[in-house]
Amino acid sequence: MNFSEYVAILSGNTDLLDKAKLEKQIAGLESEKQAFNRSKYSAKYKLEDYTAELDKAQSRFDRMSLDWNNLQGRIQKRSDGTIANPVQLDGLPPNADMKQIGAKLNQLADKARTGGQYEEIGSLYGFTLLVKTEMSEKEGVDIRVNRFLVQGQGNIKYTYSNGLIAKDEKLAAMNFLNALEKLPSYIEQEQKKIAEIEKDLPILQEVVKGTWSKEGRLSELKTELASVERKIQLSITPETKGEPAEQVEKQKETPNNSENIVRTKGLHLPRGVL
Repeated sequence: MNFSEYVAILSGNTDLLDKAKLEKQIAGLESEKQAFNRSKYSAKYKLEDYTAELDKAQSRFDRMSLDWNNLQGRIQKRSDGTIANPVQLDGLPPNADMKQIGAKLNQLADKARTGGQYEEIGSLYGFTLLVKTEMSEKEGVDIRVNRFLVQGQGNIKYTYSNGLIAKDEKLAAMNFLNALEKLPSYIEQEQKKIAEIEKDLPILQEVVKGTWSKEGRLSELKTELASVERKIQLSITPETKGEPAEQVEKQKETPNNSENIVRTKGLHLPRGVL
């Protein structure tokens, strides 16, 4: 019990006890209603975020699928069944071998300066090959890193080994093809993300559309409380006792004869003397 209930019991007034109980029930329901509304608002914002994220994931999935389909349609295989790696780099002849390609990429890794912009350096199966110079600082020392990327029609940039070129020339030449071969795993990740979001969306939508089921009960309790409070107010309103108001007012206006009048018997006093 709370303090109000103790006071009501000690006073012996059942109306006060009823009032305390009603106030306790109302406070509980209003707290529950506030929690429901907070949950509803939270679900609303989360629904907006999930809807936006679903659109982004669907867009990435579509664009990655486009790139993968393009790669599948253009890919070339050698007689032994392995995939060819016809990398074309600016400054190298079209028939450059893997060693030449790797050496050129390592040269770019050391000397390229793009100022944070993407710079085109060649192509592979219709995909654009890019390099970007990134600057960072470690222990007060400026660090310059060149990262290599490959971009397709979907306008998504893919990397292998975080865009860093291997020192080995043959491994370096395979960097872009290795990046493109990871496309199926990227597409699968987006599919899983889309499935998870689509599973949660209906739940969030139901919460946002939902209404609090105890609004009617809260209204009834407030009506009961108002009735009890009126009853209590009537029981403690003091009643006016004694003479009517008119007589009381007359008494206030009538001077006290004992204080203001001197009774005389046949005695004539001079004017102005009492």
